[in-house]
Amino acid sequence: MYFCTSNLRIMSKIIYNKFDKQLINSLPVAQFEGRIIVVLSPGEARRAVDFLLAQPILGFDTETRPSFKRGAQHKAALLQVSTETICFLFRLNYLGLTPDLVRLLEDTTVTKIGLSWHDDLNALHKLGDFKTGHFIDIQDLVRQVGIEDMSLQKLYANLFGQKICKRQQLSNWEADVLNDKQKLYAATDAWACINIYKEIVNLRKSNNYKIIIKEENNEADKS
Repeated sequence: MYFCTSNLRIMSKIIYNKFDKQLINSLPVAQFEGRIIVVLSPGEARRAVDFLLAQPILGFDTETRPSFKRGAQHKAALLQVSTETICFLFRLNYLGLTPDLVRLLEDTTVTKIGLSWHDDLNALHKLGDFKTGHFIDIQDLVRQVGIEDMSLQKLYANLFGQKICKRQQLSNWEADVLNDKQKLYAATDAWACINIYKEIVNLRKSNNYKIIIKEENNEADKS
């Protein structure tokens, strides 16, 4: 959404400190339209990591099989890493944390973006030891333009007027074969991190936005 200033006639983007969750369902759906590659073997992981570390920017996310029993927890089953056009889905429940995945996670040269990434790192550290490389957490970045929401869905709706569908979030990420909906969901979440990062960087650089303060929505959803 944009508004036009009366003096300079410059179109500026309107964003909200807190986006109304009730508006999200009416928005058009955003989804990854690039190539999705499922990685199942150490050799495939090595080739994927070689490719990814040659890219300028990467979006990261993880998925874990949900537990519906009190106190029960599963290990991270999927690591999704996306460029703007290709997303690799590393099936951690088959691979574990291979040396090449450690190499990717320890890298300090490529711009790597996640959301609530501290939680994902904790899950990944349970699979093996590694020294965390350079990552940027979107939740830290959006505060710099006055946005208080922390969830990917609200952030994307706020910045792009589109909906990230979360229906597959509680599906079985340890299934023998991931279905197409799961793969698309996983890829979209990682890819969306890149889009949000680039948009926030552009807004900060241009200062061409207006923040509207809304106090009635106090949710702290982090999904």
